[in-house]
Amino acid sequence: MTNNILIKDVSNFDGKKINIRGWVQAKRTGGKVIFVTLRDGTAILQCIIESFIDSFEVAKELNLESSVILEGAVRKEDRAPGGFELSVTKVQAIYINKEDFPISKQAHGIDFLMNNRHLWLRSQRPVAIMKVRHTIIKACRDFFDENGYTLIDTPILTPGVGEDAQSLFPVKYFDKEVFLTQTGQLYLECAALALGKVYCFGPTFRAEKSKTRRHLTEFWMIEPEIAFAELDDVINVAEDMICFITERVLANNIDELKILEQDIEKLQKIKKPFYRITYTDAVNILKSEKTLEFMNEELNREKEELSQLQSEVKSIEAQLNQGVKAWKEVKLNKELKELKENIVDLERDIENKPKHLELAQNFEWGKDLGGSDETIISRMHDRPVFVTHYPKEAKAFYMKHKDVDSKVVENVDLLAPDGYGEIIGGSQREDDLDVLIEAMKANDLDPMDYDWYVDLRKYGSIPHGGFGLGIERTVAWLCGLKHVRETIPFPRTMGRIYP
Repeated sequence: MTNNILIKDVSNFDGKKINIRGWVQAKRTGGKVIFVTLRDGTAILQCIIESFIDSFEVAKELNLESSVILEGAVRKEDRAPGGFELSVTKVQAIYINKEDFPISKQAHGIDFLMNNRHLWLRSQRPVAIMKVRHTIIKACRDFFDENGYTLIDTPILTPGVGEDAQSLFPVKYFDKEVFLTQTGQLYLECAALALGKVYCFGPTFRAEKSKTRRHLTEFWMIEPEIAFAELDDVINVAEDMICFITERVLANNIDELKILEQDIEKLQKIKKPFYRITYTDAVNILKSEKTLEFMNEELNREKEELSQLQSEVKSIEAQLNQGVKAWKEVKLNKELKELKENIVDLERDIENKPKHLELAQNFEWGKDLGGSDETIISRMHDRPVFVTHYPKEAKAFYMKHKDVDSKVVENVDLLAPDGYGEIIGGSQREDDLDVLIEAMKANDLDPMDYDWYVDLRKYGSIPHGGFGLGIERTVAWLCGLKHVRETIPFPRTMGRIYP
């Protein structure tokens, strides 16, 4: 007998006796047979336990999430998850739960699930998301490692502003006040002038008082910085990286994408070239008749979808009122909960759409694009969209001015399609010492506080640039998730610091 086989490898042992270890994800009793779905973190396996085996009484005691070792023979079964099942000959309990597992088959609200995130994480959907997240992170690192970049670890504690002074988290550092990092970019620029092509990967923090489905206060970002690079070079690297990541997810995570009900055909269309428009183009799109027509059509579709969901709710409620078997009641209540949550989301979208359309139609050149603006533009495209050359007043001090008298900077945001909005922000950096100092002063920053950063322009200044990719927003897009809180094991938001 082969010991301690991982479930993902069970197909290699058809007809052979093995033992596997894991947790009981589901259990169903049918007369003299117990059906157990076992998970071990790699996959799930259907296990058949019949009453004639000596340890059948042990199997009867198993509750959800009890930990066990099962021995038995592998056999092909097309109807089972993964196409194989285990005919069990011995059950050895490692730990039998005495209490009912809180995350049961019944429907739970999002607050309950988030408060029990430490347990909800074991469920099929979060497991699928975490596996895709792993693939995305590894793909990012592989992309840079295979293209000659050097990993640089940048500080978490910083003395000054990296992006927006209004979103800094202050920290007591002995007798000084410092801040949690908003970006590793400024320090990464130092390394780029030493090593040429570098990147950092780590947590970043923004104290934005935002409760939107796109915002976290703690998130992870991967940031490359490239010496002797202009804006087009930065854009080309970003485009290649997104294609590399998407291809890797499609190669490694089809099963997870199916669990998440993601539209795989949409991801297969993520090919070069991406769309490229300027900020001014984006403003013209927002104010156009085409956008007005698009938004009204979308609003009508959403109203029809809402009506359909409401009809499904009434149908399920009618079945429950008539009385059904216990197992079906659990199933219907779960479906009902999910339908009602979808209705709430859809009603919110329908309510907000006229407001977002009004903001778009009255957009004034010079403001930064808001989340609703990005959503509109990205929904109107079937592939990612690069938006370049924003007004200098709307962007960070370190972005290179297009020319001496220009009103715009050499920057880029990448908007993911289907309304997911910005997943990348980057730029060519200002390499002219005098222009950089003036930009600092215009942003109420004291150049004396950035002596070390100014030194980069005094000694061997060159054209250079880079970008930051938000891992969580990328996971949300590639998984087709509605809310970024699902994309990270333990999300931190304005209202959540537990568990």
